[in-house]
Amino acid sequence: MKLRNQSFKESLTGYLFISPQMLIFLIFLVYPIFEGIRLSLYQISYTSEKFVGLDNYVTLFTDPVFFKALLNTVVFVVFIVLLTVGFALFVASAVFDKNDKYISFIRGSYYIPVMVSMVVMSMVWSFLLNPANGLISYLSQEAGLGTVNLLGKSTTVLPVIIFVTFATNVGQAIILYIAAMIGVPKDLFEAAEVDGASRWHVITKILIPSVTSTTIYIAIINIIAVLKIFVVIQLLTGGGPNNASVTLMYYLYNNAFKYNQLGVASAVGVIMFLITLLLSVPQLRALIKDK
Repeated sequence: MKLRNQSFKESLTGYLFISPQMLIFLIFLVYPIFEGIRLSLYQISYTSEKFVGLDNYVTLFTDPVFFKALLNTVVFVVFIVLLTVGFALFVASAVFDKNDKYISFIRGSYYIPVMVSMVVMSMVWSFLLNPANGLISYLSQEAGLGTVNLLGKSTTVLPVIIFVTFATNVGQAIILYIAAMIGVPKDLFEAAEVDGASRWHVITKILIPSVTSTTIYIAIINIIAVLKIFVVIQLLTGGGPNNASVTLMYYLYNNAFKYNQLGVASAVGVIMFLITLLLSVPQLRALIKDK
């Protein structure tokens, strides 16, 4: 009986410690999800709400701009995740076994853009890409190639936004990979060296499989981050030209704050939530299974 009471007291202490965090989680994360689902079923004005069922979803699926935003978001997710994982693996596997000063220099160099505000980075890139007086356009004119307007063409705007987002955020993935690779048991590398394995085989057969859980984590956080991409679009292109760079988050913003279609915007949020679940849950299951 005493053991049971002691166990109950220990459990109660633990629950009391986590209760503030759980309260914050319920209020600021769980409640907005359910409230967003509820609002997606209403036509909302400043003074009233009218239940319209699935009409907001019908409006979405009959809007070509929504499908353009959905396609652009999928392209962003696929390319940014692949670029981030591939490049971060390349850099981390090249430097993880070097001396500490060199590793620290690489970490710092790649992490500087991550520490800078996305607004500031977007403004810097806006200056560089400005066709009238930007540095890239100036260098192009000096080389005799004429004015370059990468953000004004529907064929180049997506690759540019993808590169800007990738270059700004890849430092976090590099740091995570380096930390994971440093933690790989040295016995594996020593055994591979004794067997005469090349560095390529060490990387592909030992290093990459050993950091699978880190790869899954990086993929998940990048999927969530890309689905929320907004600042770069707002400051560089405004969704243009001709909706060529509009994303689901920017489409949501326009409906909520420009067109006052709060119900439609909530429906977009629900769809983004479902997409996040569909993309993240299988990877989370693989991560738990790997553990």
